[in-house]
Amino acid sequence: MRTTREEAKVELHDEVVNKLKQLLEKNYDAEKGFKKAFEDTEHPSLRKFFKQQVVMRNRFKTEIEKELHDLNAHPKINEGTATGKLHRVWIDIKTAMSKNDEEAVLEECIRGEKASVREYEEKLKKAHFSPKVKSMLTNQLNEIRNTVSTVKKLEDITDD
Repeated sequence: MRTTREEAKVELHDEVVNKLKQLLEKNYDAEKGFKKAFEDTEHPSLRKFFKQQVVMRNRFKTEIEKELHDLNAHPKINEGTATGKLHRVWIDIKTAMSKNDEEAVLEECIRGEKASVREYEEKLKKAHFSPKVKSMLTNQLNEIRNTVSTVKKLEDITDD
């Protein structure tokens, strides 16, 4: 039988693991989305940007997976979320119907990245992460915020 203190420790551990798994799935979705955008565009600046985002999101996944393993959690995430799949389908539909494919893809990137910012902010406020994990996630959040700014600048480039 566990003491109240032990039970609280287990609950806290489970909460942290679940929040990290959710962020891992979000990054898996983002990586796949950027990979799809990379494959679907021919614009050199956009291809370079999307490739950088794939690499960045892969790094985020690796960092989160390491923390999960340190917590003795071994997630098997290789599909992403249903929401992420729907978002990629929506990008395909919107791109097919749009006169400016690149602008449509960038708009969806902004939408997806803003959703990532909100999710990271929510997790950072509500979960009880260690200082190390909190620092890692805050750094990732700041990089995602920079991505939103970069995408807005890229929209101007593709308007030419």
